[in-house]
Amino acid sequence: MATQKTQPGRSITQTIRVKTSRRTELKDVTAEIEAAVRDSGCSEGVCYLYVPHTTAGILINEGDDPAVAGDIECAFDRLIPHAANYTHAEGNSDSHIKTALVGSSQTIFIENSRLALGRWQSIFFAEFDGPRTRDLRIKIVPDPAT
Repeated sequence: MATQKTQPGRSITQTIRVKTSRRTELKDVTAEIEAAVRDSGCSEGVCYLYVPHTTAGILINEGDDPAVAGDIECAFDRLIPHAANYTHAEGNSDSHIKTALVGSSQTIFIENSRLALGRWQSIFFAEFDGPRTRDLRIKIVPDPAT
């Protein structure tokens, strides 16, 4: 984890660095987010995730079978190909479109000091213009009564 700051009201903000190895890659970051929640000491609250990039995002999907992430990667590349009749001069319009579909933020409840994810759910950093090293911002906000 790159940074950690305590904010008024005991909220915690952190930035983790995510290194990707492919142009399109869903990288499971669940363990890093769970560690941030555990280290925060928050028992009940909300975990906000934000990716401050225009060609990368964050999503929640099945993490039990790694083939699912691979299938999603392939589907994105098939539906929104890298080479098409785009006008954006930088050559990464497909990355911007994929990010627009995935989104750049997620919100997850914290219950009993753990992320309240579904049984098969994991959190994926979605790289669409890699390989790169990117930032993933985490904000943990405890419920006022805890």
